[in-house]
Amino acid sequence: MNFLDALHDRPLVADGAMGTMINASGVGFERSFEALNLVRGALIEGIHRSFVAAGADIIETNTFAATEIHLERWGVARQVADINAAAVRLAKSAAGDAGRPVYVAGSVGPTGARLAPVGPLGLDDARRAFAGQISTLAEAGVDLLVLETFADLDELEVAVAAARSVCALPIIASMTFNREVRTTSDVVPEVAATRLRALGVDVIGANCSTGPRGVFEVLSHYRSAIDSEVDSAIDSEVDSAIDSEVVPDGTGGPAFAAMPNAGYPESRGARLFFPAPPDYFEEYTRKFLAARARVIGGCCGTTPDHIVGVRRAVDAYIADPRSVAAERRPTPQPVGRRSTDHDGVVASLAPTTHLARALASGQFVTTVEMEPPKGTDTSALEANGLRLREAGATLLNISDTPMARMRMTGLAAAVKVQRATGLETVLHFPVRGRNLLRVQGDLLAAHALDARNLFVTMGDLASIGDYPQAFDHHDIVPTGLVKLIKQKFNKGTDSANTSIGQPCSFVVGVAVNLTARDVEAEAKLLKRKIDFGADFALTQPVFEPTAALAFIDHYEATYGPLSLPLLLGVLPLASVRHAVFLRNEVPGMSVPESLVTRMGGVGDDGRAEGRRIASEMLTAMRSRVQGAYFIPSFKRYDVIASLIEEHADASR
Repeated sequence: MNFLDALHDRPLVADGAMGTMINASGVGFERSFEALNLVRGALIEGIHRSFVAAGADIIETNTFAATEIHLERWGVARQVADINAAAVRLAKSAAGDAGRPVYVAGSVGPTGARLAPVGPLGLDDARRAFAGQISTLAEAGVDLLVLETFADLDELEVAVAAARSVCALPIIASMTFNREVRTTSDVVPEVAATRLRALGVDVIGANCSTGPRGVFEVLSHYRSAIDSEVDSAIDSEVDSAIDSEVVPDGTGGPAFAAMPNAGYPESRGARLFFPAPPDYFEEYTRKFLAARARVIGGCCGTTPDHIVGVRRAVDAYIADPRSVAAERRPTPQPVGRRSTDHDGVVASLAPTTHLARALASGQFVTTVEMEPPKGTDTSALEANGLRLREAGATLLNISDTPMARMRMTGLAAAVKVQRATGLETVLHFPVRGRNLLRVQGDLLAAHALDARNLFVTMGDLASIGDYPQAFDHHDIVPTGLVKLIKQKFNKGTDSANTSIGQPCSFVVGVAVNLTARDVEAEAKLLKRKIDFGADFALTQPVFEPTAALAFIDHYEATYGPLSLPLLLGVLPLASVRHAVFLRNEVPGMSVPESLVTRMGGVGDDGRAEGRRIASEMLTAMRSRVQGAYFIPSFKRYDVIASLIEEHADASR
């Protein structure tokens, strides 16, 4: 009997936590559990056999984190096919000796990287990674696939599509939810069930999450989301069955899977312990069966003893379905959005910034990039800020670890400069080197310290800076951060849709390269940033106004009028060597050969000529931009002050 026939015939018991059992054997979390398939096969097969002995009908391969993307973190990506194939052989060996049908499920977890536009992982890269793993699992002979512990519904849909592209195996698609009955990407169970059913997966599951009670609540929401006609028919069938003391098998609608954790984990030294005992799991198995779950097993913290309890409850149900008939489907409570403050106010209450008012009124804005000091003394930075204010600067841009060089954080420098000069700042906010938790904490800190204007950027690679060995990871890309700030923080919630109290009032700037080589790609990216809520854009330094104007024309011809205020990047050249360096070694910088020749023809007068060129660029572009973003060469703020004064008529 194949898996789907067996699923129709009776509820099936899945296994428990492979990772928990591996860790309990003495293997630490500092190594890849999946790579053990090649070097500790006896250990893995022994764990499978323990779950089979406990009564599991389904055992999952030790491949949860065995995509090429995950294995790359452990330096074993080249062995992705061998690791997955070995996992299937070990599971099939354990299943084959059971003396009864035991189905081998290919376990596939998330990649561990966030999908674009929130994260750095492209959809095609994710699809290829999933397809590569799944094709190996299918070729090695698994009976079904379990796509599990997905918090991002978009990523799960990519995994399902990848599976469909390489095989026709049955699919259990399972998501994980938090205490607020939402995923970390803010998806509620009703939406997940509807979209997964539309994909045609065979079983819709909930796993990991918050323990048996939380998974049971998710199942109630899953059921409420199913098509009303099918749902009504099933309810009628259940009511009729209870009256006649015969409970249906529940196959009139989609099948569900419940594989919870053994409660919340507790850390004790290097080990994790889970509180839910086997008898509690047995009790909730009866509830899962009443909620029409057809696959019941365990996730983190569940051992063979837990599966023994699940087996007892399932066997009792198979012998007498009326044993769970009294467990009527609960009415799911609405999943509340904790997005309001104590008074129920959603809209932003904080006053807007001077920059926002200036942009809204059409004022020509001038801002100057300033670099924080290497030490703790900000007096020079503050003095230069005062000089720029006297010249007429509207505000000041404060960079953060420019060129990956160790400096005071941009936030601290911004606060000091604002207090010393009375000018608002635009705080550069790079995502590189920050995880999502740090990003959100830093946003709250910036808002609390009145740094409300942000310039969202990727940031420079650590490999080019003072500490090339420094951690370079990021959980979110600039477009995703714009969306997080404008659609979450400015509405009073964090990324998990949990209230942060009062809504924030950030004004968010983004980067754009008006002289990019790939005009279409840059225009498309700019459109995405605008759609996510960007308030203004700082451009890369422009040295080719004709090309820059052509980019704006292309954008408007493709997407309509460009209403986003542009602040033109203006970088005065200092010498011919400076021009040559920018032309050849700085990514995204477009310095035409004609300007290099021009700079080379003025001898020692390079700085004055560079200033003239900068003035020409601003004059040529002024009618199509709403401000200037001056970038000093070698900290020559005096040159920038003179440019601001020269163009003062445009900034008032």
